[in-house]
Amino acid sequence: MNTLMGMQGTGIFMTLIIGGLAGFIAEKLTKSTHGLLTNIVLGIAGALFMKFALGLLGIRLMFAGWFWGNLITATAGAVALIVIWRLIKGR
Repeated sequence: MNTLMGMQGTGIFMTLIIGGLAGFIAEKLTKSTHGLLTNIVLGIAGALFMKFALGLLGIRLMFAGWFWGNLITATAGAVALIVIWRLIKGR
């Protein structure tokens, strides 16, 4: 199974697409404003963060190699990163 940037079963192109979509969805859910590049980076970082966090908890997602599974994981991670950033920035 090919793994790139924490997203199982994706190549560089799909990683960018999923990262961009995840960042965009996270942006809308958190009522933030970012550009396309920030959304892509945020989505990819969110996927890595969520994969790491779930790994620490011993949780392995059964749908991780699936497009929608990667999108959900990356979006949840991106939302978490935005919330964490806001908590740090607010202090």
